Formats: sequence, structure tokens, C-alpha cells
Amino acid sequence: MSELITQLSGEAIELLIQLIQIPSFSREEASTADILVAFLTQHGIPAQQQNNNVWAVSRAVDPAKPTILLNSHHDTVKPGVAWSYPPFGAVVEGDRLTGLGSNDAGASAVSLLAVFRYFYERPTAFNLICAITAEEEISGAKGIKSILPELGKIDLGLVGEPTGMNAAVAEKGLLVLDGVARGRTGHAARNEGENALYKALDDVAWLRAYQFPEVSALLGPVKMTVTQIGAGTQHNVVPDECRYVVDIRSNECYSNEEILAIVRANVQAEITPRSTHLQSSGLPLTHPLVRKAVAMGKTTYGSPTLSDQALMRFPTLKMGPGDSARSHTPDEYILLSEIRAGIADYVELLTGFEF
Repeated sequence: MSELITQLSGEAIELLIQLIQIPSFSREEASTADILVAFLTQHGIPAQQQNNNVWAVSRAVDPAKPTILLNSHHDTVKPGVAWSYPPFGAVVEGDRLTGLGSNDAGASAVSLLAVFRYFYERPTAFNLICAITAEEEISGAKGIKSILPELGKIDLGLVGEPTGMNAAVAEKGLLVLDGVARGRTGHAARNEGENALYKALDDVAWLRAYQFPEVSALLGPVKMTVTQIGAGTQHNVVPDECRYVVDIRSNECYSNEEILAIVRANVQAEITPRSTHLQSSGLPLTHPLVRKAVAMGKTTYGSPTLSDQALMRFPTLKMGPGDSARSHTPDEYILLSEIRAGIADYVELLTGFEF
């Protein structure tokens, strides 16, 4: 590892400790945004900010060159009650740094910032933007989606999430549907009314059994799960309305709009999507960045977890230090060695890279 990468890694770890020590729940990231702006400014890099999103652009921008976006997030979920360490303590024990957001996705955020600094003044075949953004954990309106128009044309995104520095070349999308089955009230003791709950149960049976024919080699089938249901006002009244919620994890074979149309054609309830913008994504194994990652010994796979990758309408690769299994868990941690190795891997991935 070069002396510069060693220095950048040390400064990245110091920055991560600072970020962990400041609560940055989704929509409450103003203080960590201030830290990120100060960090960039301290190192002579002009920072731009909109709401709690912070980004910077490489010094020499050439409109004729393609642009790569380095992106991760600095918001976190709220900690559960089972933590044995202080969530904001940023406790370092040997190689382990324990704290909320250390793994998801603070390690990726500070690593990508280090890589951006490494390439900031170096000649490359691409322009580079590094954006550390807000509201990822809730897919919020004031997160990455709100600043993409400000960033201009992006040709490739490298999204930092804990993947063990392996290459997540595909990611499942998310579609949440609210169903309302309608009937007519009547007395339960007599053959009256039209039972909305029974209609909903017919829908649930179809949703449970239906298999979408197109199965992804990386992500598997589209998965539909009914997660909530409710009906009725009292025991002796036939319910005239039954509401249910369906969680759908889409693969790249279908757009969310196509899935919505299939569901609506096969159930009795009125179906309303909460949104359709969290699409599945996939990057061909023949893409030059994937080929470079494979040449470095990285494994390619399809990720079942959602990230801001779902909001990007350009090719993306998800890759970062840490382990997704640690995310949103008590005593979340990252290994300092994972950060150092991650920065070195990112630098190798982008060194000499051309589209």
C-alpha cells in the first residue's frame, strides 16, 4: 500500500469516528453534513451542499469525458435497545470500530471520499463526482434523488454499501402496494352483505401462489409477500372494507409498472402503489468496470437489499467495505482493515479505467 493511500486511510478512519459520534438519523443529518463540508474544505476541495447532501467535483472537468459518480450515504437508522456498546461511542478495540452507521454505510462513505481525494488532481479518462447523501434509509425525497439533476449527465455510478468489496452487479427493486377490497355490510347472523374480507383473502391466495415467469439469473424470481391485513368493526357485522399491504421485491426482468399492471389484472381490490420509482437494476457482466473487478478477484452477485442504486437511471455497481449482515443490528461494527483494504481496492479499480 502506498504512503499516500496509508495517509488517506488514516484520515478516513478519523473522519468516520467523528461521523459516528454525531447522530444522523434520516432527515436529521445536518450536523454530519457540516462535518463533511468542513472535511472537504480542510483538504482544499470546494464542497457543494443541498439540504443534507454534500458533493464535490474533480478539479479538471472535461465535458468530452464520461463522468463517474461515487456515492454513499451518511444517514442511519435508529438504534434498537439491544446495544451493549454506546451507539455513538465509536469504540475502537484493536481492529474493530463499533458504532451506529460504521458498517452501513459510514465505512463506504469515508472510503469513497478518500478515493476521490486520491484522484482529485490526477489525470483520468473520466470526470469524478463524489456525493455523500442523505435519507437513503428511507428513500427520502431530499436524498440523492433531489440532487441528481444538479450533477448533470452521469455515465456510471459506484455505490458504496457493505458488500465485502465484492461486486453487486444487480439489485432487487421495491414496490409496496396498498389494496382495498370493498363489499357491503350486513348482519353476520343472516345471509346478508358482501364480505370484503373474503374478497381480500382470495387476493391473498393469488398473491401467495403466483409466480412471475421471468426469473433472473442473479436475483431469482420476483417475490411478493402480503405483510399487513385488517378488516371489520365488530364481530357481528360483515365487513364492507378490507385493507392489505403487499411488499414486492422486483428483479431486473420487470419494471415496477409492469408488475403493478399484472397484479391489478388478477385481484379484486383497488390497488395503489406507494411509489414505482425504486426499480431493480442490473449491470452486464461484460461492462468494463465489472470485468476489472473480476480481474481483481472480486465475486459478482445479485443483492437482495435496497439502496439508492434504485433511484439511478444510469449504469451502477454496488461495492463497499463491510458486511451487509451487520447492518441495522446491535453493536454494528466495521474492521479498520476493511476500510484500508477497501480504499486500496477502489483505487485499483479506477486506476487506468476506461469505458
